[in-house]
Amino acid sequence: MKGKLIVFNHPLINHKLALMRDEKTGTKDFRQTLSEIGMLMAYEVTRDLPTKEVLVKTPVDVAKCQTLAKEVVVVPILRAGLGMVDGITALIPTAKVGHIGLYRDEETLEPKEYYAKFPTVITEATVLVVDPMLATGGSVVHAIKVLKKRGVKDISYVGLVGAPEGVKRVQEEHPDVNIFLAALDEKLNEKGYIVPGLGDCGDRLYGTK
Repeated sequence: MKGKLIVFNHPLINHKLALMRDEKTGTKDFRQTLSEIGMLMAYEVTRDLPTKEVLVKTPVDVAKCQTLAKEVVVVPILRAGLGMVDGITALIPTAKVGHIGLYRDEETLEPKEYYAKFPTVITEATVLVVDPMLATGGSVVHAIKVLKKRGVKDISYVGLVGAPEGVKRVQEEHPDVNIFLAALDEKLNEKGYIVPGLGDCGDRLYGTK
């Protein structure tokens, strides 16, 4: 199955993303808005989740209902990906959370793994890899590779802002993975940052600069 690229054009997402792009937005509002966008995106990302029919006894009769047929696992790429988890799990309280820790080598711009821990159900679950910025694509490509090595087959990437270079790399190396973005920006600069982007998401999220 070929993955798809979906860039949302939703008024609320666009409005909140404008706030996050603003260099004057402080840590508190940046963090809260990222979580809110995560929730709004999750509503659309999960639109095609498989369901199964169950019978539910109501106070009046028995109703035929639909419930989720598979577990959902959210896998944030540390550290910035954590900023999207609360919004997504607020919408899907039953979702389990795995973690993968990667940092970017500032010279090669390639990812280095330092931590990986996942729920035991992950191989049979729908997995959402979350990381706000899809720049070079190195971290996302590596995270997906780690998951596939563990037998995961149903993977989507959910991010805030992407660059064409990152999208192209994910599509080339993992053509079966869906890519969901709030915005697709113009390009990467010479330092590997998305233009116009919103700066270093991790630093703005946690106030480390």
